[in-house]
Amino acid sequence: MSTAAGETGGSPMKLYHTGNIEIPAPDIRHGRVNADFGQGFYLTPDEDFTWRWARKDAVVNTYELDLAGLVVHRFERDAAWFDYIFKNRRARDTLDADVVIGPIANDTIFDTFGIISSGWLKPEDALSLLMIGPEYTQVAVKTDKAAAQLKWTGARIVTGVREQREALAEEMARYDARFAEQVRRITGE
Repeated sequence: MSTAAGETGGSPMKLYHTGNIEIPAPDIRHGRVNADFGQGFYLTPDEDFTWRWARKDAVVNTYELDLAGLVVHRFERDAAWFDYIFKNRRARDTLDADVVIGPIANDTIFDTFGIISSGWLKPEDALSLLMIGPEYTQVAVKTDKAAAQLKWTGARIVTGVREQREALAEEMARYDARFAEQVRRITGE
């Protein structure tokens, strides 16, 4: 995990956001307060990911984000990342950053946090479950300062949904098998 103020150098990050409309001026206060990295406008640098998860007639918006002068916090897929997401799921954002970058938690995170809260699963076991599957990156633009440095570069309507959905289904089947195997290891079954 790292926090850096005023990152410089390099070209702007190319980012994607999939929705149902063009979004040339994103609203950082529109999203959920209890999202992975708290309230903000969420994007990904993973073009493949954004297309895989798109639905028919979705719009993939493209942006460039200049990180110069921003406080950027980067997470790895580790205990600090898990703890930050766990707090945000309870609407307790503990970071003072313009931008937060890190792995997307897999789709079982709500179930995993519920199991931890019930006492059935230890936090280290929960983290082992969240480590399964592909690692895609999310970027949360959390402040007006960062939003002012996010430049919309265009949008495209999603096509080829069937092929993308098939690839996603294959990825999810592999994930489900690995997840079940890890649960068996944890429970000793």
